Amino acid sequence: MSTVMSEGENPAALAGAGIDVRWIMPEGFFEIPMDADDLDETAERLIALAREVMPEATFEVQLQWAAMIAAHYDSFIEAGIQYSGFVLTEVDGERCTATVTISMIDLDERAGTNPVGFLGSTMRHLGLGQVGEIRLPCGPAVSCIGTRRGSLDGSLTASGAEEQLATSFIQIQIPLDNGTALVLEMGTPTPGGWDVFSAMFAGVAKSIRLFNDSGKPLVMPG
Repeated sequence: MSTVMSEGENPAALAGAGIDVRWIMPEGFFEIPMDADDLDETAERLIALAREVMPEATFEVQLQWAAMIAAHYDSFIEAGIQYSGFVLTEVDGERCTATVTISMIDLDERAGTNPVGFLGSTMRHLGLGQVGEIRLPCGPAVSCIGTRRGSLDGSLTASGAEEQLATSFIQIQIPLDNGTALVLEMGTPTPGGWDVFSAMFAGVAKSIRLFNDSGKPLVMPG
């Protein structure tokens, strides 16, 4: 199973399928525990995280928040998410938030010898957003900028009721030569923070480095 480690501004790492993936997260991110040994440890770490994120809130609210995050773990696993973190900050006096996830997925066998072209064509066909091909230090990739519609749980709203929201996102898919693809995504429901968060995410993407089992740096072809 792939594992993830993160220590603030030190490189985080994901290991699996013969390729180690390392990147750097900026400071200020809260990390969702994805490597707990059992449910009890997961619950303890989520409650500790809730206390850190919402120190002024009552324990009941902190517990509700932890339970809401725990309810998403099945979807995290289904999506292959190995890292999930979020940041809360102020941009021009406005309270803004963003999430960053990093996943490992299997490449479609139809990707053939041009996986970047295949991924780009698939995203365009699905109408996910504005799609383009980019080159990162670790190799070629596909980027997609778009918006999703969803809802915000009542435990996180001022009214206490579920609210509809739009989340703007940037997704980057990096095909690897072992039949998998690394997927990074930044999303924010706060438009005022878009410029700051997108610039931050660009830095995360550019920090990605790949290594083989012997620790030798790799750059994907293409």
